[in-house]
Parts: sequence; C-alpha cells; structure tokens
Amino acid sequence: MSSESLAAALRKRLDVVADHALRERDPAAHLEAIKAAHRELQSQIASLPPGTDPRLLHFLERQSYEKALAFLAG
Repeated sequence: MSSESLAAALRKRLDVVADHALRERDPAAHLEAIKAAHRELQSQIASLPPGTDPRLLHFLERQSYEKALAFLAG
C-alpha cells in the first residue's frame, strides 16, 4: 500500500459523495458508486502497514477523510 493509492481512494470517496448531479439523476447509481468507493478505501486502509502514524489512523477511523488527505500531503 502506498500513500498515493490511499490518497487516490480518499479523493475518489470524497468526489463520489459530492457528485450531486449523479445523485439527482440516478440515486441508485450514486449509492452504488459510494459503496464501491467505500470498499476500495476500506481495502486500502486494511492494507496499512504496522506502525502507521496514529494520527492518520485516527482520521481514518473517524472518517475525517479531508484531514487524512491533508495529513498525507504533509
């Protein structure tokens, strides 16, 4: 797992949730896209190595995804 792939999964999850056009046009497709993005993000989180910074883990556990992205950006 790389920080780049985790950051990409975080951005994807945030982007899908914020896609109001899709939500209005096709709520079922929007929900499925959210579920898929969430699964990918959870997969990335599950592959974090031992010793991952506790601050990052804190942000991820509390679904503070913007803070997690900022943390990864340094």
